[in-house]
Amino acid sequence: MVGASLSLGEGKLPFFQILKAAGYPGRVYPVNPAHKEILGEKVYPDLESLPEPVDLAICTIPARAALETLERAVKKGIPFVHFFTSGFSERGDRELEQALIRAARAGRTRIVGPNCLGVHCTESRVTFDPFILEDRPGPVAFLSQSGGVANNFTRMARARRVGLNKAVSYGNQIDLRVEDYLEYFDQDRGIRAVAAYIEDLKDGRRFLEVAGRLTRGRPLVVLKGGRTEAGAKAAASHTGALAGSRAVWSGLLRQAGCIEVETQEQLVDLVMLATAERLPRGSRVGFLAAGGGTSVLFTDLAVLSGLSVPELKRHTQVAIAQKIPAVNTSTCNPVDLGAFGFDYRIMAHGMEALDRDSNIDVIVIYLCLDFLLMFRSEEIDTGLQAIAASAARTAKPVVAVVARNADDNPRLGEIRRAALAAFRGQGLPVFNTLQDAVFALSRILRWTLRPGDRR
Repeated sequence: MVGASLSLGEGKLPFFQILKAAGYPGRVYPVNPAHKEILGEKVYPDLESLPEPVDLAICTIPARAALETLERAVKKGIPFVHFFTSGFSERGDRELEQALIRAARAGRTRIVGPNCLGVHCTESRVTFDPFILEDRPGPVAFLSQSGGVANNFTRMARARRVGLNKAVSYGNQIDLRVEDYLEYFDQDRGIRAVAAYIEDLKDGRRFLEVAGRLTRGRPLVVLKGGRTEAGAKAAASHTGALAGSRAVWSGLLRQAGCIEVETQEQLVDLVMLATAERLPRGSRVGFLAAGGGTSVLFTDLAVLSGLSVPELKRHTQVAIAQKIPAVNTSTCNPVDLGAFGFDYRIMAHGMEALDRDSNIDVIVIYLCLDFLLMFRSEEIDTGLQAIAASAARTAKPVVAVVARNADDNPRLGEIRRAALAAFRGQGLPVFNTLQDAVFALSRILRWTLRPGDRR
């Protein structure tokens, strides 16, 4: 840890303390001539004085010291150097970046960054944020040109119980580029979906080749930064990125088989759906809710997004009708369970009926937890578990929309967390709104229904 500090300050992240908090099992050497000891451990004055070779040097130093530090790392034979440091091409100093590249090429050292948070690996417990670590690696990998977006995504993924495997905040990508990381992820069998925030590409042709190969086996979800003239200007001052036209970018992503999204939330939504226990393989949706207006709104959203809400088989409607009266309800698709939809055992019964219908490819359920709190609080746990258990039994994928209609109620927040734990524990994707669910379904179907090889 070159530039290791006693605490957070001077624009630094305390990576030495972070790795200690993360429980990294290997050896970590703090390097800083200004200190003798940090957390009771010896601090080394420079890289040359380290007692053994190291695998990675993380540098939180001024830009003016970057070249000398890299030259010392090359001499020491350190294979990877990550520069958290900023102050390079995003400030107009491309000459310093070129000098770093020449120094790295004099040996076999590769550069992560500069101007980035660096790498996260759940298995090895190397991270830039100990609060996103899980006990075991999840199925999702993430790339981000922005450290802020990397922090946002990884924290959001953790909150949504989307298991993170690896993540890289790669900044100015003067050496190792987005294509190198994608190529690495493509060889990792533990990764089932990849999300990326990208501001610019250094080699569009290679990206097309690498991304096209990766998307034959798993989805690659991309959020492009700098799609407008003002956004491109901001990207240039942020990471030195030279962003291209939006139309060209979208065409490139489509050609590579990527899924393009427009927000950070959609990035999380798509990889959550992409790593569910069962992926949708068709666009015919069966919808269950308590309320006619919600059903109408869902149908409009679904059809406008290219999904269909087909008529149910007669036996399906008969099965659903066994649990509800023919008053203020509808067994047609979309299914309106009326007030009986707040009994989640009845909702679970409807899910299983839809699962047996050959006209349906994917089941979407809409839950309004407010009514559990008002009328059926004794069934909070049993009702949620009934839905989770039913979803585990269905052969078709189930998507849950858990409405957020009263965020100012602390008790509802607790119930939402209980629902998220129950449903995500069974591998169900859980969305906040109908729009989120429809968007994610329509985009993932573009990938699952895309002609070509699927590994």
